[in-house]
Amino acid sequence: MAGGSAQELLHGLPPILDAEVSTLILGSFPSPASLAAQRYYGHRQNQFWRLLGAVLDEPLPELAYADRQRCLLRHRIGVWDVYRRCRRQGALDSAIQTPELNDFRRLLDDAPRLRRVCFNGQTAARALPWFQQQGLETCLLPSSSPAYTLAFASKLERWRAALAAASAGG
Repeated sequence: MAGGSAQELLHGLPPILDAEVSTLILGSFPSPASLAAQRYYGHRQNQFWRLLGAVLDEPLPELAYADRQRCLLRHRIGVWDVYRRCRRQGALDSAIQTPELNDFRRLLDDAPRLRRVCFNGQTAARALPWFQQQGLETCLLPSSSPAYTLAFASKLERWRAALAAASAGG
């Protein structure tokens, strides 16, 4: 925090979700670029849309954002974040301060067919035990963030393995 001033309280994005979603991908909290655009994974270097497009065999990176959302929902995949609000300087998860969790109890009502929750990176996975306690399948995905420097091909292999059932409509 420069000059010791209080950081602004940041508010996350609403979920991409409907009652048919069976798989949910949870990130930690939107980047400044995503918040400015009001779009999940809005930073052009984030690999989320490229990874998920390859897994689903859909041209997600080339689609308009609304079409990306519709495509995910057709595949019964939702997107949300673990934190609904926090304070953060910059985009790194390590800079998240005073985070507040989203209301996951509401999620179970809004997505009654939810079976699997995948966490996009280690910070998001801090919520993993709660989802396991609800009887849901969980998996940890390598972060799509450009700050996580695992090679794209290695990330893709792990995303494909984790989401194989989702891409088949399961």
